[in-house]
Order: sequence, then structure tokens, then C-alpha cells
Amino acid sequence: MVSYRVMLDVPRELVLFVSGLLAAHRREIGTRKGTRKLGCYRQALFALAWFRDKGDIPRLGAGFGLAQSTACRYLDEVIDVVAARAPGLREALERALAEGTPYVILDGKVVDSDRCREKTLSRKGEVITVMRKVVPR
Repeated sequence: MVSYRVMLDVPRELVLFVSGLLAAHRREIGTRKGTRKLGCYRQALFALAWFRDKGDIPRLGAGFGLAQSTACRYLDEVIDVVAARAPGLREALERALAEGTPYVILDGKVVDSDRCREKTLSRKGEVITVMRKVVPR
């Protein structure tokens, strides 16, 4: 096997911010120093690399010297720590109102779609479409 270095195109400040969140979390749960395979900075770097490229977790983890199970746990930990900082529904709606946002999607999923490509079929053979018909009430 051959290793190689990669540049991650995220601001260093972002890595430091996520690293700080992890450090606070580790203090909160009482993690002793030197008991983790990665320090906070490298764990933040690992998770941000995954967020950026949505790569294969076992492969990315191996690049950081992590077993697959550890890589999954470390990624889950970062997701939980970052998600805890996300605004709640009330705060998001108040911010949207204050900023004059014309509409807000309350429940949805952003998916990659290309309407020119072939249709995807479900297991039952039905065509799966991204678009949904909106029925006024």
C-alpha cells in the first residue's frame, strides 16, 4: 500500500472551530488526555474531510490510522457536536423572518438530481422521481 497527502479546501478557522467544540465536549464528558487515537484537531480534520468529499469511511479512517469502528464513532461524535450548535426551528424561523427570506423548507431533503438522466426504478419496478406534486389546501 502507498500513502499520499491531500489538501482539504476548508478554512483553517473551520477546523479550529470544530476542534474547539470537540475539546469542550471531551472536557464535558471527562475524556482523559492521551486516551484517544486522534487529538481534537485531527478528529475535526477527519470529519471535515468526510463532509467535504463524502468518501468511504473505512478508507478515509485508515488514512488517519483508524479502524473502521473507530472512524465511525469519531464521525458520529463530530456530527453530534456540530448538530448541537445548529439553530432550533423557532430560531431558524425568526432569523428567516428578520432577514426577509421569501420561503423556508421546513421538512425536506436536498438530493442530487438530473432530470435528463434515466429514471430510477424502485424494487417494485415503479419510477422514482425527485419532484413531488404540491396540493394547495
